[in-house]
Amino acid sequence: MRKPRSAKKRARPVNRLAEVGEVAIRLRVSALEGGGYVATSPDLPGLVAEGRSVTEAVEIAQGLGRKLLESCIEHGDPLPPAFARTRPEPRDFIVPVAIGR
Repeated sequence: MRKPRSAKKRARPVNRLAEVGEVAIRLRVSALEGGGYVATSPDLPGLVAEGRSVTEAVEIAQGLGRKLLESCIEHGDPLPPAFARTRPEPRDFIVPVAIGR
């Protein structure tokens, strides 16, 4: 016989990062002595991705970064400090402006 489920569900913290859809992370890509490349990120501790080319290492790092952040959000773990800011940092943009005559 199954136990009845409790009406209370485990509350998940609301996280604005989960609503953003995309974030930028910094990657450092280094050549390995035996060939290939390794990508790490100062923004995501634990992210280490190895590939045969720079492109492959970066692509693997992107997927791994997504999985690391999704895991934090899903399990209610604290986000790495680079993503835990409550206010976004100001950014500078260069945009074209059309001037009509």
